[in-house]
Amino acid sequence: MLPALSELAPQPGVRSRSINAENRTGAFGGGASASSDLGPGRKGSAWAALPAGGTLDLVDIDGPGVIRHIWITVTDRTEAGPFVLRDLVLRAWWDGEEEPSVEVPLGDFFCNGFATRALVTSEPITVAPTGGMNSYIPMPFRQHARLSLTSEHGADLSHVFFQVDLTTGDDVPADTPYFHAQWRRSNGTTALGEDHIVLDGVRGRGRYLGTYVALASLSRFWWGEGEVKFFVDGDDTLPSLCSTGLEDYAGGAWAFQDELRANPEPVPLTFSAPYFGYPFCSSRDTTGASEFIHAVAPMHAVYRWHLPDPIWFEEDLRVTVQQIGTWDHGLFERSDDISTVAYWYQTEPHAPFPTLPTAAARIPR
Repeated sequence: MLPALSELAPQPGVRSRSINAENRTGAFGGGASASSDLGPGRKGSAWAALPAGGTLDLVDIDGPGVIRHIWITVTDRTEAGPFVLRDLVLRAWWDGEEEPSVEVPLGDFFCNGFATRALVTSEPITVAPTGGMNSYIPMPFRQHARLSLTSEHGADLSHVFFQVDLTTGDDVPADTPYFHAQWRRSNGTTALGEDHIVLDGVRGRGRYLGTYVALASLSRFWWGEGEVKFFVDGDDTLPSLCSTGLEDYAGGAWAFQDELRANPEPVPLTFSAPYFGYPFCSSRDTTGASEFIHAVAPMHAVYRWHLPDPIWFEEDLRVTVQQIGTWDHGLFERSDDISTVAYWYQTEPHAPFPTLPTAAARIPR
């Protein structure tokens, strides 16, 4: 989106900043300072190392300000295993809070679930070849921002490439909601008829930004009839907002395939659009991590951003998705392996997140 005329010059005191491995503080006049074999200032430190069990601070800066763009890329596998994108955890804290406002496996945050790369071309999140992960989600802060990457992977990562573009000196009013993101998983653990919880326990005022769903199908037949439900501002048994099905929520129809037919087998049609998409579909293990047959539970991923169609809340918010399938004999209840990321803004304080499962418990099927 091109800038409005009012955005062609900054407000007084607002400055552009950029943080990467060569300029870890975003200091003015501090970029491109490291030396390489080509000499001073010639691409001397394009990456940082992240040891197993360690934490790398991507941003640690005083405000006020707004994080405007994150770019990051890492290897997706090492000799310790093929699930690096699930083993790394992205966290963010605003204004000195003790509990993080963002806590999501790195790949899932960038709509790359299953620890597998997928191309995504949307307005807030873009993943470009090959594994260039970008976020354009604005993240305001008033006093301080800290953004970190923690490794629960079994091997050291020698190269984490990253750049965070932000502004400081912004006018961030006291009632501005903060950005939050949370990962949850129902690994075939819900009872039939029980909804997967995408988000719960939100109290305050804010805006729901979007949803990413990575679903491994544990039953036969179509998996995407479940409705996404938004319980806002005191809703109890029934929600105020509800989709007509998961593939409808993600902007698609008729099962994301070329035709409804039994024979020959339909062809899945993945796609990626500015506000919704179905960027990933696979029933094959491509990790090369075993010598056995490569068939796996079918994996599907969808996303939806509520940008032109905002979901506002004044008091509280809860988001769920039903687990419902269909076949020639009608609808049926399912219990699949569903991992989701909820993205939203809310006024602080926020409720503590559920404990993030260990890396072993996050392994894709």
